[in-house]
Order: sequence, then structure tokens, then C-alpha cells
Amino acid sequence: MISDRPIVVTGLMGSGKTSVARILAADLGRELRDSDPDIAARYGGETAAQTVELGGKEVLHRREAEHLREALAERPAPVVAAAASVVDDPDCRAALESAVVVWLDAPPAVLAERMLSGAHRPHFEPDLEAMLVKQRARRGPFFSEVADLTFDVSALTPRQVASEVLARLDGRDRPRAGRTEAE
Repeated sequence: MISDRPIVVTGLMGSGKTSVARILAADLGRELRDSDPDIAARYGGETAAQTVELGGKEVLHRREAEHLREALAERPAPVVAAAASVVDDPDCRAALESAVVVWLDAPPAVLAERMLSGAHRPHFEPDLEAMLVKQRARRGPFFSEVADLTFDVSALTPRQVASEVLARLDGRDRPRAGRTEAE
């Protein structure tokens, strides 16, 4: 049953993972596990951007992978807003088989504009759009591999995405072979 499986919302920075996951958690009466605040709470309030500045992106990505694995093991099953980096890790991709995975996708230009509103996000390159183009090229196949549902969030609000996720799940477990896309 779907009630026994975590729901993981993922995508590149600026895709709205926290917003969609927050709505899903509230609508389903589940705990929300959000990588940014959860990791910050564990590491003295350090934001993702500060972690990269102080320890490097490898430290951040290791913490994000650890967060995902811990959240997936929790019961009752939570809704997880997972960092994009988790799809780079083969062990995390394998662990996502136990979850319903929602990929929030959008053109890099849209995501770059959204990133300007959050200083907590690391900017790995000065040109955010170019950075996101590279990340999407590298991670897109991994997102596609793990995603059960994919949404173009340049065309949908977080509430619309959450409503569509709930409608498609409809209280039943969906096999990975039944992946769908909404645009």
C-alpha cells in the first residue's frame, strides 16, 4: 500500500521541493522530512551554502545522502523533500525503489530565476543558469530512472502538483512501470 511507502519529492534547486512536500505531508497527515532544515538542525544551523563554503560540496552531498537514507527508513513513512544530489549516489537511487518518487522539473532559466530568492542555496558557479544546465544534463537521466511521476513546475503551482500527485496515487500503490508525466 502507498501508506507504507515514503513519498520523495526531488528535483534541481529552485524546483519547489519544499513547497510541494509540505503540502503533500499536510494533506496526507504525514511527517515532513526536508533535507535543508533537517541537516541545518543537525549541524548547528549551517545552511547548504555555508556547508559548501566551509567543507566543500562533497560534505554537503554526503549529508544529503545520509538524510535521505534515514528518512526512507522511518515509519510511519514520511514525505521527503530530497536534495537533487541524492540521485548522483547509486546507493540512494537503489534505496529510492522503496518510495514513490516525484520529480519536479523545469527549464534551467526558470530555476535560476527562482534561486535568486534563497541565500541558503549553494551557487557552485557564478552563472546559475549555466550551472543548472550542467546539473540537469548530468542528473536528468538519474531523475528519470527513479521518478514515478514527473511534473513541469514552470507550468504548475505547488498546490497543482500536490493535487495531481494525490489524484494519481489515489490510495493505491503504483508500480514503477506505470510512470507518468504531467506537463
